[in-house]
Amino acid sequence: MDRFDALLLDALQHENRQTAEALSQKVGLSPDACRKRLNRLRAAGYIEADVAILSPAKLGRGLMLVVEVSLQSERPADLDRFKARMLDAPEVMQCYYVTGNADFILILSARDMADYEAFTRRHFFSEANIARFRTSAVMDRVKVGFVMPVEA
Repeated sequence: MDRFDALLLDALQHENRQTAEALSQKVGLSPDACRKRLNRLRAAGYIEADVAILSPAKLGRGLMLVVEVSLQSERPADLDRFKARMLDAPEVMQCYYVTGNADFILILSARDMADYEAFTRRHFFSEANIARFRTSAVMDRVKVGFVMPVEA
């Protein structure tokens, strides 16, 4: 990856709907060169997905929660089962297997506390391998996104 690739990736992180023509003005390459580089970066796995960040409030899912989950057993089969359940749960926006006080950190959305309680009954209380979970309700979405520094 060179400086031009880094500039392209940085520009896309902030607005992924830019045309090759607009990107060419920002990075100093022709539109065709930008298209070729973007195709190469996608094929190489630098760009995992092109997504839209939706408004939870507009969708009626204004309650955002950060949940720490601890399992009783971390055997590979138990970990895989929990990961699969979280992958299938549409409420779970992000799921991280972590070190520290908990085994997993979840970021999820709910319509309200009753909706979240139903989620906990389906995914935590009904699962014998959940030792405990701790929930923090988000009061303000200060920064949302996946933008990270890109260096050549």
